[in-house]
Amino acid sequence: MRIDIVSIIPELLESPLNHSIMKRAQTKGLLEVHVHHLRQWAVNEYGQVDDYQYGGGAGMVMMCEPLANAIESLGRDRKYDEIIYMTPDGKQFDQKTANRLSLGENLLIICGHYKGIDQRIRDHFVTLELSVGDYVLSGGELAAAIVTDAVGRLLPGVLNDETSALTDSFQDDLLAPPVYTRPADFRGWKVPDILLSGDLRKVEEWRYEQAVLRTQERRPDL
Repeated sequence: MRIDIVSIIPELLESPLNHSIMKRAQTKGLLEVHVHHLRQWAVNEYGQVDDYQYGGGAGMVMMCEPLANAIESLGRDRKYDEIIYMTPDGKQFDQKTANRLSLGENLLIICGHYKGIDQRIRDHFVTLELSVGDYVLSGGELAAAIVTDAVGRLLPGVLNDETSALTDSFQDDLLAPPVYTRPADFRGWKVPDILLSGDLRKVEEWRYEQAVLRTQERRPDL
């Protein structure tokens, strides 16, 4: 899979995408992530990519021309399964969306800034608008990193144990059950006996029951 990210502050993406599982995915050749500085498509020699909004009001708006040129330039070499714009008023990003996106080959993510991007880009180029929560970030870079991480870790071969992703929270509309490791007795706080029994069938039944209980208590909306 290849993910292209268009940003005016690409430095914000360097650390999240070049360590841990994301680094492993790229080293294995399972994922390509290319971050593009929007200013290479600026409208003038000063690197301008934003301007005042029509109708007045506080805050700048990212201009049509640089974004259109970026999308069209990158699209000449490949067809994107989705052109994604990270925005607070987008569809809430969830595990089902991550699963679907992981089945694609090419994704393009646009990171907004200021008051956002010119609506005409959203109308004519963007195919999917995503939000990572009901709050506002300084820019779309951290949100783009979240989407890239959530999608990238699902690619076959990225995780050492591919079944691990199948038991994550939200995969079956359930939260993950509690987990424990050694020692079995810490300060008198003991691991549930069932997990020490060696009976895999009963362990799986217990985990499912705990997942259902945790979901009912914490996320009944699921």
